[in-house]
Amino acid sequence: MSNPFEDAFRRFSDNMPEPLRHLQADMEKNLRDGMEGMLHRMNLVTREEFDIQSAVLQRTRTKLDVLAQQVAELERICARTQPQSGETHTAADELPDPEARS
Repeated sequence: MSNPFEDAFRRFSDNMPEPLRHLQADMEKNLRDGMEGMLHRMNLVTREEFDIQSAVLQRTRTKLDVLAQQVAELERICARTQPQSGETHTAADELPDPEARS
C-alpha cells in the first residue's frame, strides 16, 4: 500500500518543468551527500555492531557479578579465620613460603 504523501509528491514532481526537475535532483543529491557526511562525522555505529557490543557488555557484567560474589565470600572466610587477639593477619600469611621449598 503506497503512502498518500509519496503519491502526491510523485505527482507534483512529475508535473514540474524539466529544468526544475534537474534542480530538484541536484538538491536531493547535495542534501543526501551532506547528510551522509554529517552522519559519518558523528561516528555512528550500525545496529549490528551495537547489539554485539551490548552482548559483550552483558557477559562482562555477569562475570563481574560472579567475581564480586567470590570476593565477598573470600572476605567472609578471611574474617572468620583471622586471629581474635591484636595480631595482624593477612591473606599473604596463608601463602606457602617459597624459600621453604629449597
